[in-house]
Amino acid sequence: MQTLAGLLTQALHLALVLLAAPLVVGCTRWLKARMMGRRGAPPWQPVRDLAKLLRKRPVLAENASLVSEAAPYIAVVTTLVALALVPSFAQGMAFAPLGDLLLVAGLLALARVALVLAGMDVGTAFGGMGAAREVSFSAFAEPALLVAVLSFAILAGSTNLDLVAATFRDGQLGLRVSLALAAIAMLAVALADNARMPVDNPGTHLELTMVHEAMLLESSGRHLALWEFQAALKLELWLALLAAVFLPFGTAAAGAGPLAWGLGLLAWLVKMAGLTLALAVFESAIAKMRVFRVPEFLGAALLLALLAAALLFVSTGLA
Repeated sequence: MQTLAGLLTQALHLALVLLAAPLVVGCTRWLKARMMGRRGAPPWQPVRDLAKLLRKRPVLAENASLVSEAAPYIAVVTTLVALALVPSFAQGMAFAPLGDLLLVAGLLALARVALVLAGMDVGTAFGGMGAAREVSFSAFAEPALLVAVLSFAILAGSTNLDLVAATFRDGQLGLRVSLALAAIAMLAVALADNARMPVDNPGTHLELTMVHEAMLLESSGRHLALWEFQAALKLELWLALLAAVFLPFGTAAAGAGPLAWGLGLLAWLVKMAGLTLALAVFESAIAKMRVFRVPEFLGAALLLALLAAALLFVSTGLA
């Protein structure tokens, strides 16, 4: 019975995240437009854009290799698999034993490699520039994420998402400065990994300092739709990951019934809406930093994550 419940919650989870991903991007854009005094496109506009692009055949450069064709599919699949491992409305899903934070970080890194290779494949100046900057940023972002995961492992005794969420939900840890530092580090990595403000500007392709957009200038049609969908999935993944780790309240426990699933779904929607609103408010109130400041920004995140892990290691060692 528990196995059947795990399979059912996993299937519902996949359907939920697939439907919600474009809406998260659309709601963020709509909220930012309203805060800036503009009407803005409706929240479901990304769904229309994806449907329009999927009907178009991609145009590839003459010197494009198999990398340009396979990279968007690899990025979408790896991001979707990572999102399937992050619990949403219920714990104890079928993939819960595989829901390791290190595995999620590895899948995100694989998707980033696919994006970088796609940007360098044709050999354009903008694509190579964006790929080089993306790799330089990831040299700070990935260690910061892994050190933050180390902090969770020290507290929960595991890097499994269900166990970490259960440990935080019980409230036995209390308020810890180290957790606040790890949360700030993860927020900084999330902004950089999703090309959000202040690291990058997701709303324009005209900047000379662009990073993620530069690697997609040679993509079109169906391939561009896949990259846009992958970006939406990744943004939803980071919001769901922050909600699962730092806001675990309301999630249905493993083996719970449909009533608990419904309450967990409502709680997940409220948390995602709150995080989306917070992202829109933050991006509306801050300007994009210069590209040479981004390594300093991510370096500070890495230092905060290291400080959080050191404080936890000392406190648990003394205890």
